[in-house]
Amino acid sequence: MLWLYNIAIQLYGLIIRIFSIFNTKASLFVKGRHHIFEQITKKVNPEKPHIWFHFASLGEFEQGRPVLELLKELYPKKRIIITFFSPSGYEIRKNYALADGIFYLPLDTQANAQKLIKAFNPELAIFTKYEYWYHYFKELHDKKIPLLIISGIFRPNQIFFKGHGAFHRKILSYVSHFFVQNKESITLLKSINIQNATLSGDTRFDRVAKNAANPKKLNAIEQFCNDAPVFVAGSTWPSDENLIASIAKTHTDWKFIIAPHEIGINHIKEIEKLFPQGIKYSTYATADQINNSAQVLIIDNIGMLSSLYAYGKVAYIGGGFGVGIHNTLEAAAFGLPVIFGPKYDKFQEAKDLIQIGAAKSISNQVELEKALSALTETSEYGLIASNYVNSKTGSTEQIVKYLSKYL
Repeated sequence: MLWLYNIAIQLYGLIIRIFSIFNTKASLFVKGRHHIFEQITKKVNPEKPHIWFHFASLGEFEQGRPVLELLKELYPKKRIIITFFSPSGYEIRKNYALADGIFYLPLDTQANAQKLIKAFNPELAIFTKYEYWYHYFKELHDKKIPLLIISGIFRPNQIFFKGHGAFHRKILSYVSHFFVQNKESITLLKSINIQNATLSGDTRFDRVAKNAANPKKLNAIEQFCNDAPVFVAGSTWPSDENLIASIAKTHTDWKFIIAPHEIGINHIKEIEKLFPQGIKYSTYATADQINNSAQVLIIDNIGMLSSLYAYGKVAYIGGGFGVGIHNTLEAAAFGLPVIFGPKYDKFQEAKDLIQIGAAKSISNQVELEKALSALTETSEYGLIASNYVNSKTGSTEQIVKYLSKYL
């Protein structure tokens, strides 16, 4: 099975290189790994030990960030290395101040794993939520370097729990300890004889609660809202935006803030066509005179979304008509009830929010209209959402307390 895995990794690399010719994200993926070990050698002293954090993308970074920052606070002299798999994480956080080096993760080959771990000299490796790489995990295990998964979550349909998943179960066996989000994950791991797991919850709760307790003031956003009820749509895709455009026409007394997941020029132009009554944030924020007559504000930059929810009355979270919804907790932490599409089954918090009445899943325009009406008839649902988030904090301290035995 290992030979098949190795072929798949090489094939993936080849496909990405082909796509890089005409796809910006794939191009960043390839260029970012060009001469990667030369980049590492210039910045990292292999004679010094490091704590290695790996994140698949930006969402996992925000998930693991509370642990990283608390570790740095308690152990300020420790050197921290960060790797990302995806450009959407690396390109946004490549200048993150608390890290001594930030790099793309080379593809998972035996040679790369040996070379990287020798260069990083990690005393501890921490992976957030998922990404299980055979060669990196085995090399850490062989070198007796503790490897921890934090905010992990497992589902019955994953290959680890299938009859043909022996190779992937082997990858899990190299993990020193799992910190998982729910009891189901504990049960599933035990079913394949993995006992080294602790129920800790999700570190994102700590992150979003801290963010909501210290909101950033955005003058341009405040002026745009102008005391109107505000519908904040975060991490949207075209299928989400089409639905939102329909209700913007019927809710003319509302203001709409659209923060798309992708902010490429072509996508922004498509959103502008959907919302002819809208204006781009870059235009609005730099205007000599503020025009509050616009109903829709299109956010054409990255990094504002987690602060935008402070100005909303209800939130719509995108991705539910694609591979899965994005982060609902940022909105819930600010006391906003949330709406999202039908694909949310991989996200425990989404299921929890629906169960307690603070969220609704929709599949079409009619359901969106009903959800918006139901969730905004009283402020109770927003309070339920924020109380839910606050009740789930504490995971970060639990994990860092455990990690201290290695430090």
